[in-house]
Amino acid sequence: MKDIYDIIAEFKERPAQRLALATLVRVEGSSYRRPGARMLICEDGTRAGSLSAGCLEDEVALRAREVLQTGEPTMVSFDTRRRFGCAGKIDIFIEPVSENFLRDLAHNLAARRICFVIAGFGEKSAGSRVVRMETPDRSYGQEHELMLGWEVVELVDPNLLSIEPDDWTAAIVKSHNYGRDFAALEKLLPMNLRYVGLIGPRKRRDQLMNHLLDLGVTVNAGFFAPAGLDLGAETPEEIALSIVAEIQRVFATGSGESLRERKISLHAALERADMSTVSKR
Repeated sequence: MKDIYDIIAEFKERPAQRLALATLVRVEGSSYRRPGARMLICEDGTRAGSLSAGCLEDEVALRAREVLQTGEPTMVSFDTRRRFGCAGKIDIFIEPVSENFLRDLAHNLAARRICFVIAGFGEKSAGSRVVRMETPDRSYGQEHELMLGWEVVELVDPNLLSIEPDDWTAAIVKSHNYGRDFAALEKLLPMNLRYVGLIGPRKRRDQLMNHLLDLGVTVNAGFFAPAGLDLGAETPEEIALSIVAEIQRVFATGSGESLRERKISLHAALERADMSTVSKR
């Protein structure tokens, strides 16, 4: 999601410029990014987003300038096995992007609506468009979300907590004041968020949980306390990293194990997870 937010930000900064959008549409073998990765190329040379580990972007930007000059989309293929020592082949579709497309996408993101971005590259359907999903489906969000480029809201007084949560909402309670933490959890836990993290020792967590249970507040599986993965964190920055990593693991349904220990490639594992979710419907 961070790439998408970066693309929207650049679009808003350049309302009068011609823009090209490059989309990774096919992958054979290994690839740093999966299909759907996008990069915006502005008329002045500015870029937002990424398509690889950095080895393809310059050439894609050059081809994008040709697209901006001609107004015609094009497909570019890269055999990364020969040129970059990787083990795959990728196809990238480059198109002149319409202002309406990016405005529509920005509007849906701002409203936190579930939508699809479809890149058609046939002769009659070339171009990207936004397709709304009128009835939000929690299972779709679980399969496809990426939680980078988050919006952050910080509140000191839990009485000011007034949000309309969705499947992309996570909360972290960190005031270290028992009363404020209790008031925050009393409001947050009934929302059944997928992630509510509490910073603090286990003994204090147990006291809060007992107090909440006495009042009839249900503590569900989305409550993580103490919050964070075991990264040996000590400093505030390290603790923040461990919590962000835990939220990413929960939202992307990852295992949290070291990639070195995996027996199959990361992308293959994600595809298997997607198929498993589909088969359960």
